[in-house]
Amino acid sequence: MAPRVVGLDLSVSATGVAWDSGQPDFIGSDREGDARLIDIREAVRIVVGGCPPGTRGTNRWVDLVVIEDVPPVRANAIAKLGMVHGVVRSMLIEVGVPYALVPPASLKKFATGKGAATKPDMRMALYQRTGDDLRDDNEVDAAWLRLMGLDALGHPEITLPKGHRAALDKITWPEEVA
Repeated sequence: MAPRVVGLDLSVSATGVAWDSGQPDFIGSDREGDARLIDIREAVRIVVGGCPPGTRGTNRWVDLVVIEDVPPVRANAIAKLGMVHGVVRSMLIEVGVPYALVPPASLKKFATGKGAATKPDMRMALYQRTGDDLRDDNEVDAAWLRLMGLDALGHPEITLPKGHRAALDKITWPEEVA
């Protein structure tokens, strides 16, 4: 049985999700400011199994969440993205779901073989490898994050060249599932 892996491309405006089935989705919020953080956290809680606080690891249906890490740049937008990461990571810890952080360059290398690939390159690579024609960049990244997690756990859904797969070695995978 393949592990249940979810990919998340966290964003304040539209978080990309690749459900454990591979179904693309996104999380948005109609609220403004910091209230969006609550909506994102609770939506991700539903994606990973809806475990309420105090039920660490029980009844979860996700084995691993793979998250694109915050890019190494300093700006106001990055500070806001850091807050999204904080609320999501703390919730994952709270409910006992292991997660891995993937630097953007490693995600791009896995998907395209180039660490400096563009968004269109990522989208085209996904289409060529899976047939999925996703228009939303956040969903594309989430799909690739899920595929990385499955590959790292020994259940690749697609075949990639060795050079692409070398990106997996740059990630610290949680011991609980790796």
